[in-house]
Amino acid sequence: MRCFWDERQRAHAPAAEFFNGKLHPAAEHQGRVDAILAAIGPTEEAKDSGVEPLLLVHSPNYLDLLRDAHRDWVAAGREGDAFPYTFPIVGRRAPDLSRIDARLGQHSFDTSTPIGPGTWDACYWSVQTALGALAAVLAGETNAFAFTRPPGHHAGRDYFGGYSYLNHASVCAEAALRAGKRRIAILDVDYHHGNGTQDIFAGRDDVFFASIHADPSTDYPFFWGHADESGGNVLNLPLPRGTDWSGYAPALTHAIDWLEKSAPDLLIVSYGADTHEADPISHFKFRTSDYAPMARRIASLALPTLIVMEGGYAVDALGANVSEFLGGF
Repeated sequence: MRCFWDERQRAHAPAAEFFNGKLHPAAEHQGRVDAILAAIGPTEEAKDSGVEPLLLVHSPNYLDLLRDAHRDWVAAGREGDAFPYTFPIVGRRAPDLSRIDARLGQHSFDTSTPIGPGTWDACYWSVQTALGALAAVLAGETNAFAFTRPPGHHAGRDYFGGYSYLNHASVCAEAALRAGKRRIAILDVDYHHGNGTQDIFAGRDDVFFASIHADPSTDYPFFWGHADESGGNVLNLPLPRGTDWSGYAPALTHAIDWLEKSAPDLLIVSYGADTHEADPISHFKFRTSDYAPMARRIASLALPTLIVMEGGYAVDALGANVSEFLGGF
């Protein structure tokens, strides 16, 4: 399988994240990069497709914020990474504010997703990496893997959170539609619900989104991904903490059967290895050997498939988990 990566994605290097009342070492760190690259072998660098594909999904003022946030944070006399800390309640006014603190809060939903001096560059080249892998699939490859980092599926049209800033799966779905695909299936198999992807595509008739994830009544992102949000082009299959492959497999079959009914001509998989039993921030019980049958079941759809990397933070097992999943295709 052709694998895509860009070294400029290393520029995002958060020192810490804030949750449960204190700062913790960032879970989305450079060790993830080294573990995955060591496991997948040679990679290709994608060409620069420009900002236009991003604008099909994300609002211009949001992209401006991501690009300028750290510069404005430093200009305001701050040090280190920029952290949002105040958030407007849904339904409140959205005034045109200039202070960086207000702008960060207006476009985010948590305090665990800082913006550093290299975040924009890393995110930009992560999207270009995904578009490069998509181009390979559109040109005839059966499948391709985009090592997208930082992750993307929590990012909405105009907000960031969950370590996610730009939504790779969504940008690629829109790009594929512009390239002539009629209907796209997105399957999210990260431990956490892909709330940004759902928000971007809910109500559409050309993109169908299925997510299998930890029950948001107990797990992040809490406010999205409940079963009663399913309907139309969205299917949410929340599972309890402690779920292993035997409990997960029926949900995966359900999701695949549901997606197949939409008659898609391209599949995008948001793959997170944070379903592994050793993951420090998640609570499923997958073993490394489970990822190959998982992938084979997904591959049975027999669709051109783009795989984009989402979460996975058990660094010692991460490379083997990714390799096992890709090998299953």
